[in-house]
Amino acid sequence: MTKEGRPLSPHLTIYRWPITMMLSILHRISGFALAVGFIVFVAWLEAIAFESVPFETFSAALQSTFGQLALFGWLFCFFFHLANGIRHLIWDSGHLLEKQQADTSAWFVLLATVVLSVGYWLTV
Repeated sequence: MTKEGRPLSPHLTIYRWPITMMLSILHRISGFALAVGFIVFVAWLEAIAFESVPFETFSAALQSTFGQLALFGWLFCFFFHLANGIRHLIWDSGHLLEKQQADTSAWFVLLATVVLSVGYWLTV
């Protein structure tokens, strides 16, 4: 049996991704990024506790452009994961489950993430 001439099944590249789907994927990615960031954080704490040379190396790395971008990315992931987690708690209570409400809350999560991240970064 040949598969020629059969219609292709719709795939992720065919559909426009809804905002709720994108936030679900980003929630998983941000959770992974937070886990990696906590590993780096624990290594930084070890460097503080044991010797000054590793701490100076960590400090220099975190003050570089790449280090600052990594810290801001980690901060962004934290606030996104927090805001989206609160949205999921609201969903668990049975509220905001309609499509329009879910879409609106998704945009609110993104707005809150940007405002909280930039606001915190500028105050520190």
